Amino acid sequence: MASLSDYINLIPGENRSQPNFAAWLAAKVQGDVDNQNLLATFPALFNPQTAVGQQQDMVGEWVGISRYLPVPLVGVYFAWGTDGVGWGEGTWLGPGDNPDGLTVLPDDIFRTLMLAQIAANNWDGTIPGAYAVWADAFGPGAILIQDNMDMTITIVWLGSQDAVTLALLAIGLFGLRPAGVRITGYNLPSVAGAPVFGWGIQNAAIQGWGTGAWITPL
Repeated sequence: MASLSDYINLIPGENRSQPNFAAWLAAKVQGDVDNQNLLATFPALFNPQTAVGQQQDMVGEWVGISRYLPVPLVGVYFAWGTDGVGWGEGTWLGPGDNPDGLTVLPDDIFRTLMLAQIAANNWDGTIPGAYAVWADAFGPGAILIQDNMDMTITIVWLGSQDAVTLALLAIGLFGLRPAGVRITGYNLPSVAGAPVFGWGIQNAAIQGWGTGAWITPL
């Protein structure tokens, strides 16, 4: 942080004994010191990892994403006894929210969307690069990408099962794909939390008979 003493200490020795000169210099540069300290706070205010509210909106405008959705997300509000929108799945209906569907993303969800957009802005167009983008936003192991070798890819979602994230996937807001390549759809394991079925592969995401689950369209 800048301080007034940074400038006062620059006064030549022959002038340091003149209090009026030091007072005049202090009055002249105090505003500059205050402005420097204010500007130094901007990176923290507009850090996508920590920004909130209107700060997030500014970051979103800069990176090319908005919390205001093109279509309402229906069936995402928390409810008792309803599959998919219970604890840790549904989002709360907040003051001013449209009860018929979510149209404005809350800060936590919008932060994830911003991080995904920032990573996508730096994507090199490759499948390994796509895995890195998704990992930046959702953590490692969030997706599987199947290259169908016909200018299409299929995505299996293994990440968060909260209702808002799944709805954003369904409307294509995370539509990361190379130019000219079509996403055939997003899929989920038919058994929540289970690895998916695959031939000749054994890892945390893909398992064989008796362990791997079939995929089902989102």
